[in-house]
Amino acid sequence: MDCRPFFFKRFGMFHHRSTMRIGTDAVLFAQWVDVKPSDCALDIGTGSGVIPLILSQKGIGSVDAVELDKDSYEEAKQNFEISVWNEKLKVINTDVRIFADDVNENYDLIVSNPPFYASDVKPIKEKKVMARHVSTLSFNDLLISAKKMMKGDARFAVVLPFYESRLFIKEAEGLGFHLQKEMQIIPIEGKDANRVNMQFVLNEVDEVETELFTIRNKDYSYTEDYKIFLKDYYLDF
Repeated sequence: MDCRPFFFKRFGMFHHRSTMRIGTDAVLFAQWVDVKPSDCALDIGTGSGVIPLILSQKGIGSVDAVELDKDSYEEAKQNFEISVWNEKLKVINTDVRIFADDVNENYDLIVSNPPFYASDVKPIKEKKVMARHVSTLSFNDLLISAKKMMKGDARFAVVLPFYESRLFIKEAEGLGFHLQKEMQIIPIEGKDANRVNMQFVLNEVDEVETELFTIRNKDYSYTEDYKIFLKDYYLDF
């Protein structure tokens, strides 16, 4: 196992013990999410903590993170402690459903890169199952938990595969959420979108803002849009 830290331009972090390693989904999502210096945010299922660290680099006020898996929690805790933003970051080892019932905080922003395969075909490894499937946290559980902790004008942002995103939007609407904006992510020019960043609010929305974003050109090189979008993070950009 490669236990070396992963280095971004302004921070390094460990991710070999977490349920899922650092990936494009989380980095793109964290950069896409709107943040304000006054925001008190919550990350549900933080893994190694990459989303709170990127939000911190973007200037957010503070981020609490909830993580059920003990190894992931310990790694996120370590990553937060060694970062220059350690005073604004906190991770809690608990089930978000329990946390939502007990916490006294209402958040301005809630984010999540949640379990996402709703099918019954599951990876073999137990931690992959926890990270990739809704068997431990259903979309309904996630939405209800988030709604309990949101301020009236708060935003709730989620990244999911395209098919699951359509299911999630329907479930969210049934619970009083309104899709405010989305980024449909195309892996290679000419292909269909396979991931969607979504931001929901509890107030009515006049029109949903939708954008398409392509990661790679047909020759598999990164698009200029992708390099510009993530230039503050990846060393090669």
